[in-house]
Amino acid sequence: MATKTLSNRRRVLNFLAAGNSLTSAQAATKFGVKNFRAMISDIRSQVEAFGNWEIVSTVKNGKTIYSMEDTHEGDRTYAFKQDGTRYMVNA
Repeated sequence: MATKTLSNRRRVLNFLAAGNSLTSAQAATKFGVKNFRAMISDIRSQVEAFGNWEIVSTVKNGKTIYSMEDTHEGDRTYAFKQDGTRYMVNA
């Protein structure tokens, strides 16, 4: 059985969607990301396109921390697996 190799971008997106936050140094260590600001900009344009998610940045001790917040009110009928595929949660 073949396994899918996830891109660093998808791994970062999954990590943020799970409610975690990241700094540039953490992204480099955990996922090998070299230009985290550019990746966050790209992810932001994708997840904020329809108004359901928002990329939030805060500064603490001189480090910018990025996280992703769900702005959708109510229950979702789908979620995403680690490989990026969508599945039903409230059928």
